[in-house]
Amino acid sequence: MSTGVRRRMGVEERRQQLIGVALDLFSQRSPDEVSIDEIASAAGISRPLVYHYFPGKLSLYEAALKRASEELADRFGEPHEGPLGARLLRVMRRFFDFVDEHGPGFSALMRGGPAAGSSAANALIDSVRQAAYEQILSHLAVATPSPRLELVVRSWISLAESTALLWLDGRRVPRAELELQLVHDFAALTAVSAAYDADMAALLQQMVKDEPADGPFAELLGRLIGLGF
Repeated sequence: MSTGVRRRMGVEERRQQLIGVALDLFSQRSPDEVSIDEIASAAGISRPLVYHYFPGKLSLYEAALKRASEELADRFGEPHEGPLGARLLRVMRRFFDFVDEHGPGFSALMRGGPAAGSSAANALIDSVRQAAYEQILSHLAVATPSPRLELVVRSWISLAESTALLWLDGRRVPRAELELQLVHDFAALTAVSAAYDADMAALLQQMVKDEPADGPFAELLGRLIGLGF
């Protein structure tokens, strides 16, 4: 009979383990409902040892939030290949994958969790929004956005956040429909702005000129025509 020997973790390795455990628990329940005792138990260590690596639950939550925010920002990365509509749809699918996997934690973060209002939490949330904003501009091949374009892109990012939060409350609308609708929303916001600005009109023409007949933007046009517009 042999007995297993528990390997001693280094400081950084243990910190990363605790962050991973916390993220897993936060994905199941709101961080407000998860105790340090639960995190310690899931990690297989004592409560005092958790405090050895993190001075309190808030610091652990902020560390977990940092890892989650980096992962969420990565979801907006997309190769610059193919029509824009298809690219945005793939981004929305990955975004909703994240929301689906981290539902309670995502909701607590956006609506007010244990770190809500802290400068660290706000900075991380802003960093995700900025990463998404810069990714969208890169897909539009725009280095210096006009005020109208900035308004469109940032409004769309806020809309995606709000849509995800509403979807988490009961998931009453099929997820795939919302992913497509958000792509349509981007085109619609751009079209409305184009009605007021020549540069936005030129950008809209660039967006749709290579759109295939079965692409998201073309589908939106077909739906509008079907309504008699």
